[in-house]
Amino acid sequence: MMRPISIVAILLSVAAAYYIYLPLPSTISEPWKLMFMDSILRGVMHVSFLAHNLGLSRPFDVAKYAASWDEIKGPPSSPVIRVTETSFGGVQAQVFESTAADQEPPLKRGVVYFHGGGWTLGSGKMQTYFLQCWSMAEELDAVVISIEYTLAPEARFPDQYNEAIQASKHILTAEVLSRYSIDPKRVAVSGDSAGANLAAAVVQQMALDNSASIKFKVQALLYPVLQALDFNTPSYQQNGHIPILHRPLMARFWLEYLNGDPRLVTSLLANHHSISTPSQEIAAAKAKTNWTKLLPVAFQKSYKPVFPLHGDPKLLEKLPGLLDVRASPLLAETEVLKAVPPAYIMTCEHDVLRDDGLMYATRLEEAGVHVTVDHVEDGFHGCLSFAFGPFRFSVGFRSFRSYILWLKENL
Repeated sequence: MMRPISIVAILLSVAAAYYIYLPLPSTISEPWKLMFMDSILRGVMHVSFLAHNLGLSRPFDVAKYAASWDEIKGPPSSPVIRVTETSFGGVQAQVFESTAADQEPPLKRGVVYFHGGGWTLGSGKMQTYFLQCWSMAEELDAVVISIEYTLAPEARFPDQYNEAIQASKHILTAEVLSRYSIDPKRVAVSGDSAGANLAAAVVQQMALDNSASIKFKVQALLYPVLQALDFNTPSYQQNGHIPILHRPLMARFWLEYLNGDPRLVTSLLANHHSISTPSQEIAAAKAKTNWTKLLPVAFQKSYKPVFPLHGDPKLLEKLPGLLDVRASPLLAETEVLKAVPPAYIMTCEHDVLRDDGLMYATRLEEAGVHVTVDHVEDGFHGCLSFAFGPFRFSVGFRSFRSYILWLKENL
């Protein structure tokens, strides 16, 4: 009896090891811990997609349910940080207020923050984001406002963008800033991943809004996703199977955001929407994502552009949001970029979105905007969030310190 049990145990161990193991570059932070963490996340996503394929749920429902277990229930406060739940312009938010200067008259810094999660997952109430915003408020002696925008599929583009604009406009009023003792000259907008996408899009729109007398002073973008015209930039090619954001998953997030058919993932990954004889509009957009000109040579390495011989010209008709600057801030006109405030852009070497951030930095610099690029050599997508929560990485602490230091010096 023991022999069959031993054989089954060995086979299960081998299968688990096979599922967990990924050949990762030696330069990535704490690879074995990352492998284990990624195996859990991949497992959740596989179950979520399997449930959808069996007709039991929507594509990300199981993943959302799993993420909800990580949420902090209720807005706990402390003598140092006061946490409240409210809404701005009808959009739900959590406010983290440093109480260090409650007895003094000086106004505080303000940060409007948009969490990541592919416009589909995540919440400011998740342990990682909650603790991150708490730490930001404490470290900066600031008021941090974490926006709870509606996720897909309950909302689709441009709903999340519209909510981000709506909340930001409401916050950037004298009445609201005065209520929270925020200095109107020291308000930043920030976010990570898809949240950084919303932050970049919001700051572009707000910079051009002549009706808004109060503007964001700076923007701080953490590994932002900024375009969906090229899924074969050097970073997509180099890091397609690197945790925690695998290349097919990023395409799936885009389709969920833009209300596209999930079966189009393969077409997007093959750049079938970048047809060989593009229209003038597509040609102009592709010029703004041309990594052979926008990326520093060191990041281009030996990779080559991917141009399909036979693309699908109707793909852009099915997904018009691919060319919409509100979804892809990298496509903004130079005149728009000239109006935005100074930027901090964090990029990670082992991240499919690395080149989105680097190309945007180049375009901003060419428009005359002061840009600080903070490139994390051993970083992976989402690494800053892993300064908090159950899985903590040294690169998470280091990247968070760099982010906070820049905000302290520039806000």
